[in-house]
Amino acid sequence: MPTASNGAVSLYYDRAGEGEPVVFVPEAGLGGWLWGWQHAAIAGPHEAVVWDLRGTGRSDSPPGPYTLETLVADLEAVLTDCELTAAHLVGCGLGGAIALAAARTSSRVETLTLFGTAASGAAFDLAPLFAPPDDRDALADSLEAALSADFLEAQPDAREGIVDWRADGDADRAGWEAQVAALEEFDATDWLVEVTQPTRVIHGGADELVSPAAGQEVARGLPRGEFRALEDAGHLCFVERSRTVNDLLLGFLEAQTDDSE
Repeated sequence: MPTASNGAVSLYYDRAGEGEPVVFVPEAGLGGWLWGWQHAAIAGPHEAVVWDLRGTGRSDSPPGPYTLETLVADLEAVLTDCELTAAHLVGCGLGGAIALAAARTSSRVETLTLFGTAASGAAFDLAPLFAPPDDRDALADSLEAALSADFLEAQPDAREGIVDWRADGDADRAGWEAQVAALEEFDATDWLVEVTQPTRVIHGGADELVSPAAGQEVARGLPRGEFRALEDAGHLCFVERSRTVNDLLLGFLEAQTDDSE
């Protein structure tokens, strides 16, 4: 089992494929299952790296609260262990905030793709997404805050599958609370201009946890940001609109690779 270390904390990650690396940064409390819809599409033309935040899944769960700086340092530890000098980051929610902060300070970040991300911790309302991993009914019910009613009604098998994955790999209450504490002091409003990497902000038009307006604010504040809304999709829009998102992501990565040649 591959792991990176940040001090005494062991961080689990998985890597597959070849080519330019794409590193996925998950939402608070959610395990690596979150990026399963993108992994298959990315791990062909690119190398895909998926990791568990401290407090989640197979990574260590030291006592919290965690700071954003600590979580960024964890990301750096994963990049170092994978011997990646440059990577494209894809983040959701808290993962998007981590990716933004990393892009501000690290020379390793080539591009950003952000889902359900705001510029200020006050704009995140992630509590409805949490559910204890040992409570299947609560896990299923909490998905109503992250995915559209149309998707959940049309894809009952997907809902059951997600519950299985969450029960196996999500954070418990202590881990989740330690992670979301990192958003309490997060405010990128004044330093977004320092994040000069090409960035695509993709937001579900029906996101109940982070408003689409907050995503638009992020894109407007970035020197090379662009915004794309997916109408009627929820917070985890890359799950319910996976084909569209995969096309957008692959096209964005291809364009940036072509521009650098």
